[in-house]
Amino acid sequence: MAEAKYDAKYDVKREFRSLYAPSATRFEFVEVPPMQVLAIDGHGDPNTAPEYAAGVQALYSTAYPLKFLSKRELGRDFVVAPLEGLWRADDPASFVTRDKSAWSWTMLLVQPDWLDGAHLEAARARALEKAPSELRDAIECLELRRLHEGRCVQILHLGSYDDEAPTLARLHDEFMPEHGLTFAGDHHEIYLSDARRTAPEKLRTVLRQPVRPR
Repeated sequence: MAEAKYDAKYDVKREFRSLYAPSATRFEFVEVPPMQVLAIDGHGDPNTAPEYAAGVQALYSTAYPLKFLSKRELGRDFVVAPLEGLWRADDPASFVTRDKSAWSWTMLLVQPDWLDGAHLEAARARALEKAPSELRDAIECLELRRLHEGRCVQILHLGSYDDEAPTLARLHDEFMPEHGLTFAGDHHEIYLSDARRTAPEKLRTVLRQPVRPR
């Protein structure tokens, strides 16, 4: 039986606009539903750690075969989602001080719910056929996971990644204490701009923090 055809190309930024287009002037509360993500873990300064660059390349090297497989075999096309990162450290203050060597991370791309592990394995095999040797281990480490953040506070940051510190300081030291909140998950960033093609002062990044009552 032929697969059903779907006219609309799925775009997570359109389907969940409030999660990907926050205010740039004020913190906003959002309720983030469970989402399926293609993810890889690592540790260290993203500017210098080789495993970070390999992890991001592995994500895209596999995400596009997933997209093409979905369109060809399921008749369902989708826009490859923006790169996102979950960042954690023993001391959250390291995000304000920008001590990047202390950071651990999970880089991810949101995936449509209709994809499953069998689709990932087929896309992984395709990616491995073309991958240089230095990417093979990272591609093998990719996983489909379920991410459920729930209640979060977020804001749109305009400018360089290294200029995020004052906004994060306001979030951690003012907004969260004033609202009786504490951390309930990893610091989350969504990269709406391509840093390779965008001037630092024009970068657009969603800064999101899962929270719970203190």
